[in-house]
Amino acid sequence: MASSRTLRPRRISAAVAVFLGLLSVLKTGSCDEQVPLLLWTSEGISAPTQSPPTAGHIVGQQQLASYLERALNVGPRNVVLFLQDKMSIEDFTMYGGAFGNKQDTVFPNLEAALMSSSSPLVLPAVSWPASNAVIGQLQDQLETSPLYMDPETLSQLRLNASSPALLVFRLPYGIGADLMSAKEVLSGNDEVIGQVLSIMKTQSVPYTAIYTALRPSREAASLSVEAGLGGGRSLLQARGGYRERQRERERQQRIKERAGIYAPVEFKEGENTCILLWAEGLSVSILRSGRWEDHDLTPSTFGEGVSPKLHGSSCDKSKAKLVLNYENVLGHRSFKLIFAMSQRHYKVSARRWFTLDAVELEYDGTKATFNGSRNIYAPAEYSYRCESVTSFRWPLLVPRSSKDPANQWRVSFEDFQIQGFNVSDSEFSYASDCAGFFSPGIWMGLMTSLLMVLVLTYGLHMIMQLRTMDRFDDPKGPAISVPQTE
Repeated sequence: MASSRTLRPRRISAAVAVFLGLLSVLKTGSCDEQVPLLLWTSEGISAPTQSPPTAGHIVGQQQLASYLERALNVGPRNVVLFLQDKMSIEDFTMYGGAFGNKQDTVFPNLEAALMSSSSPLVLPAVSWPASNAVIGQLQDQLETSPLYMDPETLSQLRLNASSPALLVFRLPYGIGADLMSAKEVLSGNDEVIGQVLSIMKTQSVPYTAIYTALRPSREAASLSVEAGLGGGRSLLQARGGYRERQRERERQQRIKERAGIYAPVEFKEGENTCILLWAEGLSVSILRSGRWEDHDLTPSTFGEGVSPKLHGSSCDKSKAKLVLNYENVLGHRSFKLIFAMSQRHYKVSARRWFTLDAVELEYDGTKATFNGSRNIYAPAEYSYRCESVTSFRWPLLVPRSSKDPANQWRVSFEDFQIQGFNVSDSEFSYASDCAGFFSPGIWMGLMTSLLMVLVLTYGLHMIMQLRTMDRFDDPKGPAISVPQTE
């Protein structure tokens, strides 16, 4: 009995130390590339103790998979995943009461869960592509599909300790001009975590909980943390000063952008390349329970060592179809993104044009179709490029009909370029840009110039209407008198 009384404070103090260690970690590198990950088990459940990585180490996808595998092999296989849209270590330092003001923390439920767990695991720096793939890793290890839940739905669900389950709770992240909205949203997310853990406790089902994010939060948060440390002049000087750090961050960002140029998706028919696709960002969203859930397809489509699955693609002289095959997208095990193109001769312009007829989303036997032929076209020997191709903001893609499943989806392609015909040397041809020649700036300049020309013309016309006097006053002769009656 005495030993149990002594062990309990040690576990609590260890958990508090881990949590405070998370709150006190400020990485000196580029903080906008990693997200934290917290893992713990339900109260009273023992799990293998795993040593966190050394300070400054970034956990990659394979290392994260090994952490999850060791946790699930021995620990509970009912997994509760709290997946936030964006999160960085700075969110904990700003809003977690890390500077002695524990009463101001917005994570009371999260901190209580970590303290009650016997072996919490805190990974301060996980690469965001690894955290973005955490659902797929858990799905492979548990051999079950994810269930997207909310606290109300969870209260009606009955879990079984012997049957694994993957419960996913999507949490938003917002940030305003004064950073207050981020604090309020994080506080609301912590309340959701508390509600979910309370429901799990009433069901008496052991579980493993994970809290992470898809992407890092905005850079503005980390800058505000550094600005908030203004009371420590020596700390800023030791780090080289705020302005020096900002310039170094911008330089590293430029280097990273130059190094981040990746090759386009290339489909070959035999030995010849017939379709090319490139985009800075590919993302899809689905409307569920009144909220849009986003998924970024870019890491699975482009990048070094990434080879997307293109089975189902085809091309000939008049038709071309590019099929991108994915897995585990927004709860759908099978997901396809299809670009259907065609080309034909137009007599009016006396040349051939190609059009992106449709963008299709095919998932679990359902197909959502967006029409693009009215807005997305280019000469057949050119490629098509546009800064933004979306279905919701100045849409170039529209659902095929009012009853089509596409009305429940959003697609967004940033810095988009595609070519389905006349590809030579595996390179894009000259790009036909979607931006019109007369941009708002050009129209403003033309209208201003026209107004100035009109004013100048009116002034010249008034000057030409001036008439000189036909009689002049001679100082040697009598003065000229002008009668008042004239």
